[in-house]
Amino acid sequence: MWLNPEEVLKNALKLWVTERSNDFFLLQRRRGHGEPTGRITGLLVGALDTVLDSNARVTPFRILLQVPGSQVSWVIASGAAIEEVNKHWDWLVHNLLHSLSVFENKEDVASFVKGKVKGLIAEEVRGRQAAQEEDPEKFREVLLKFELHFGLPSSEKLVTYYSCCCWKGRVPRQGFLYLSINHMSFYSFLLGKEVKFVIPWAEMTRLERVSTGLMTEAIRVSTRQRQREFSMFLNLDEAFGVIGQLADIALRRLLDSEGLELDRVLQQPTRITKRILEEQALREYVLALFRLPRGEKLHEVASCSVWTPHARCHTAGTLYTTDNYLCFSSREEGSCILLIPLSEVLSIEKAESTSLLPNPVIVSVRTKKAFQLIELQDRNELVESLNSRLRALQWKRSMFRSRTDSKRSVSSPTPYYTFYYDTGYSDEEEIEEQVLRNTVNCEALMTAFHQSQEAGTDGNKSTEQVKERLWEEHFLEFGRGVHMFRTEKIQRLVAMGMPESLRGELWMALSDASSELESHQGYYAGLVQKSMGHSSLATEEIERDLHRSLPDHPAFQNPTGIAALRRVLTAYAHRNPKIGYCQSMNILASVLLLYAKEEEAFWLLVAVCERMLPDYFNRRVIGAQVDQSVFEELIRERLPELAEQVPDLSTLSSVSLSWFLTLFLSVLPFHSAVCVVDCFFFHGIKAIFQLGLAALEANAAELSASTDDGQALMILTGFLDQVGSEESSCVPSSPPAALESSDTDAPAVRHTNITDLINASYEKFGDLTVRQIERLRCRHRIRVLQAHEDTTKENALRVVSPDVSISPENLADVYDLFKTEHFISLYWGDSSSAAAAEAAAWRYGDSGCSYVERQYRLDRPQFKSLYGLLTPWPGGSTQHADTLANRTFTLLDQDHNNLVTFREFACWLDTLYCEELNEKIRLLYRLHIPPALTESEDDPSLMKSPLLSTNRPLYVNLPSDVQDDVKDYQEQLKQMLQDLAKEKEKDVEKPLPLMNQREFIQFCKTLYSMFHGDPEENDLFQAIATVTSLVLQIGEAGHRAHGSGSEVASQEEVRGVGPVQATAEDAGRGDGSSAAEMEWTVSYAQILASLLTEQPLVNFFEKPVDLSAKIAEAREKQYHQRAGLLTLQQGSS
Repeated sequence: MWLNPEEVLKNALKLWVTERSNDFFLLQRRRGHGEPTGRITGLLVGALDTVLDSNARVTPFRILLQVPGSQVSWVIASGAAIEEVNKHWDWLVHNLLHSLSVFENKEDVASFVKGKVKGLIAEEVRGRQAAQEEDPEKFREVLLKFELHFGLPSSEKLVTYYSCCCWKGRVPRQGFLYLSINHMSFYSFLLGKEVKFVIPWAEMTRLERVSTGLMTEAIRVSTRQRQREFSMFLNLDEAFGVIGQLADIALRRLLDSEGLELDRVLQQPTRITKRILEEQALREYVLALFRLPRGEKLHEVASCSVWTPHARCHTAGTLYTTDNYLCFSSREEGSCILLIPLSEVLSIEKAESTSLLPNPVIVSVRTKKAFQLIELQDRNELVESLNSRLRALQWKRSMFRSRTDSKRSVSSPTPYYTFYYDTGYSDEEEIEEQVLRNTVNCEALMTAFHQSQEAGTDGNKSTEQVKERLWEEHFLEFGRGVHMFRTEKIQRLVAMGMPESLRGELWMALSDASSELESHQGYYAGLVQKSMGHSSLATEEIERDLHRSLPDHPAFQNPTGIAALRRVLTAYAHRNPKIGYCQSMNILASVLLLYAKEEEAFWLLVAVCERMLPDYFNRRVIGAQVDQSVFEELIRERLPELAEQVPDLSTLSSVSLSWFLTLFLSVLPFHSAVCVVDCFFFHGIKAIFQLGLAALEANAAELSASTDDGQALMILTGFLDQVGSEESSCVPSSPPAALESSDTDAPAVRHTNITDLINASYEKFGDLTVRQIERLRCRHRIRVLQAHEDTTKENALRVVSPDVSISPENLADVYDLFKTEHFISLYWGDSSSAAAAEAAAWRYGDSGCSYVERQYRLDRPQFKSLYGLLTPWPGGSTQHADTLANRTFTLLDQDHNNLVTFREFACWLDTLYCEELNEKIRLLYRLHIPPALTESEDDPSLMKSPLLSTNRPLYVNLPSDVQDDVKDYQEQLKQMLQDLAKEKEKDVEKPLPLMNQREFIQFCKTLYSMFHGDPEENDLFQAIATVTSLVLQIGEAGHRAHGSGSEVASQEEVRGVGPVQATAEDAGRGDGSSAAEMEWTVSYAQILASLLTEQPLVNFFEKPVDLSAKIAEAREKQYHQRAGLLTLQQGSS
C-alpha cells in the first residue's frame, strides 16, 4: 500500500536488505524475512522489532524514495507480500522513473514524487469507498461525475445513485439521482439542456409515493418551497426506502441530536454506505419485533427451522443473533416467536447431521429446557461465534456476580433431544437477598391491598381460577419464562386478561425485564440510595404528581404505595437524566407497582421507556407525535369512509395522544385498561394501534355525523368510559386523568366488553405488522421534526419582529440563511467544530438540566461567512473586510460566549438596511472603540480587549434582563431632555465613549475601504478627506485646550462620572499611547456633524439597498462559498 512519505535515515543498522534499486527508488526486504529458519540474523531482527515497535508488526517489504547525495530517504510504500510491493515498483518504473530525469534540481524530484504519492493515496481512499459497493469500477466513475457536477466538498460522501426521471411539468428529464449523506442531487443533460439541483435532507418536509395519469408510480419529495417527482426507477421500493432512511438519519442527527436515539455507526456519516443502511434497517426491525435494548448489535441472520413441541413439527423461519440474544421468528410474522437471552443459555452444541435433521444445533438453557435448530447454513461459523459471545458473557458473570451466582454454576448437561419444560423457577431464593429489603417493597402492592377488594367477588374468584388453570396448561405446552413460544394461542389468552397472580411474572417475561433485573443485581437499590434526598426539577415534578396517580386505589391512599412510587420514579430519573420524568410516567409506574415487586416495576418502566416506546418520553415527546402521524395514515388506509367524512384527522389524533402516552390507562376503566397493558407487553405498540383503530371503527357512524371537535371528543370519551371487563365490578373507579363528561343529556351507550374489543382489533387489524409500522415511523418522523422546526422558526421570528423593520418575508429568508450556515458546519466542518455548533444550538433553561428549545447560534467563522454575503457596503480590501467582520462579531457577542444569536444578527442587519444615517454611523463608530476594537486585530479575543468597562455600551439592543437595570437612568435622561425642550426619542441609549486618535485612524481606514468600487468613488474619497481633515482639526483644538471640551464635559456629567474617573477610564485603554495622545479625543456627535457636511457621504449612507436581492444572491453563493472555504481549511490542517 502507498504510504504518506515519511523520512528515514540510511540503513545504518543494516536491518534491511536491498532487493531492487535504481537511481531514485529502492525495494527492500526486512532482514531475516524469507531466509531459512534458524538464521541468527532473522532471530535478532525479529527480537529487535518486538522491542522497538510498539505494535510488534513491521511490514517485511518497503519502497524508498532516495535523492542522490542525500542522507535522508522517504518510505513511500510497504507491503506484507512481495507481489504487492512489486506492483507498486512496476508502476513507479513505468510511470515515473523516465520523467524524473528531466529535473535538473534533484530536490525537485523529491517534492514531485511525494506529491504524486499523496495523490495516489487519495485515489486509494476513494477506491476503498468504491470497493464497498457492488460494482466498484462503476461506482468510482459515478463518484467522479458527482464531484464534477455539483462541486461539493470531498467529505460529502456519496452513498448510492439511481437512474430515473425527474418530472418538470409534463416533461420527464432522464438523468441520475445521487444520494449522499446530507443531500439528494439530480443531474440531467438531454438534447443540449442541463438540469441540475441539490436538495438538503434538512429541507425535506415530506416523502411519499404517488400515482398520476402520466406516471405509473413516483416518489414525491416535498420541501417548503416546492415539490419534485421522480419515477422510472429500476427498483422503486429500494430507492424509496433508501431515500427515507437517509432523510430520517440526517434529520435525527441535525435537528434533534440531543433527544432522539441514533446508532453510533450512523452518528459518523462518513461511514454510511448502502450496505450499512440495509443492515441498519434490518437491525431496527429486529429491535422493534423482539423489543430488544436499543444498544443491541445484530450479528448473524440465518434461515433455519426450530422444533416446536406444541405443533409436533419443525417451524421454518429466521434466526437473528445479537450481543445478548437468540431470536427466532417464523416466516409469517407473529405466528411463532422465540426469544432466548444468552444469560439463560448453558451450552450451544452441534449434533450429528442426518437426512431428517440436517445441520442441527442444540441450545440448552438453565431451566432444564433445550431447543433444536436445523437447516442452518454455515453452522460451524455460527456456533463458534455464538459460543465465543457465550464464553465472554459467562466470564463477565463469574467476575461480577454475587456468591449466589457461583453456587448456581453447574456443569453443562448433555443435550436434550426429548424436550420437556419446568414450570417452576430455580431462582426464587435470589429474591430474598435484596440489599434494601427494609426499604424496597418485596411484594406487589396488589398483594398487600387485595383483601379490601375481595368481599363479594366470588364470581371474579372463579374467573381468576379459570384463567390461572388455562395459563398453567399453556406453560406445560409452550414453556414458561422469557423463552416460551409466543404464538396465536397466547394472543387469545392475553386478550382475556392475565390472571392477577401471574400478571407481574408475565409482564417481566414478555418484556424480558427479568434478564435486565438478573444481570443488574443490586443496581436498583444503589440507585435508590443515590437518588433519594437529591432535589432537581424532575423530583419537584414527581412530588407534584405522586398523589395524582390512581388516587382512588387503596394502594395509593397510604404512605407505603406513595413511597414506592416515589422511589421508582426518582430512581429512573436518576438513571436516565435525558428523560428524567415526564407526565404519564406516574400513572404507568403506579399500575406496574400494583402487579410487580418494586424492583421489577422499575425494570418494567425501563423496558417501556427505553425499548418498547422509544423516543416517547424525551423533552418534546417526538416518538408519541410520530405515532400520532402514523395513526392518521392508518385511519386513511384502514378506515377510508371515516377519513372521507372527517377530512381533518388532527382532531382524532389529538384525542388519541393520551391513548398512546398512557396505554389507555387514563381513558379506560381500570381493569379494562390493565387488559390493554397486557396486550401491550405481548405485542408492543402494534396492540395500541390496533385497539385505537377498533375504537374508531366502533364509533365511525357517530363520528362521521359529528359537527365539531367537541362532539367527537364526547363520543369517544363516552364509548371508552363504558368499556368493561369481568373484573370491573370490583373496580374502585377510573384514574383521575380520565376525561370526565358532566353532560347528563348524553345518550346511553351500549356496554362493550374489553375482551371483545381486543379480539375485534386482532380480527380486523391484526395483519398490521411491525415492519409496516417501522417504515411508516421512518417517513412520518420527517414530518414531525420539520413541524417542530417550523414552530421554532415562528417563535424566533415572533420574538425578533417587533425589534426590527425588516419585512416578515425578508426576515424569514434571513433566518433560513442563518440556519443553513449552522448546518453547513455540521455537514462539512471537522468533528470538533460540528459538535460545538450542535451543542450551541440548544438553549438551556434556568435549571441547567432541562432544554427549553432549539435556538441556532453562529460562531465566528460562520458569522464572517454570512457577513461577507449580506453586508451592503463594498470593500476593496479583503483583509480589512475580515477585520471589520471580526469587530462586528465581538460587538454582537453580548453574552461573551463566542456565539451570536439570530436576534443579535437580525438587529445588526436591520441597522445596515433599514435604520437612518445616524444609526449607521453610530454602528460604525462603535466598531472602532472597545470592546469591538481590540488591542490585537490578529487575535480578536475578548480577553485581549483593552477595556471592558461597565460604562461602555455593549449591546446593540438591550436584552430584557438589562433593561430593568437601566430603567431609572433612562427615566432621568428623558426628564433632562424634556427640560431642555429637545424632541422626544423613542429609544434612549447611553452616550458613547470618546474616540482617541488610534481609534479614529482605524475609523478612517474603514471609510476608505468601503468606497472601493462605488460609482461615485472619486467624490467619496474627496469628501472623506475633507471630513478627516475637519475632525483632526477638532481633535487638535481639544488637545490644545488641555482637557475635555465643553461637549466632552457635558457627556461626562451625563454619564455621572467625574474628571478623575474619566481620566482613569481613558487610561484603561492600555494601547501604549502617550498621555498627550490620550488627550486627543473626538465624540460621536462631532464625527456625525462632520460627515453631514459632505453630501456625497450622506447620499452613500442614505442610498437604499435592496435586501431581497442581496438575500437571493446570498442564497445562490452560500453553499459553494462555504464549501470552498471548508475544503481549504481541511486541506491546510
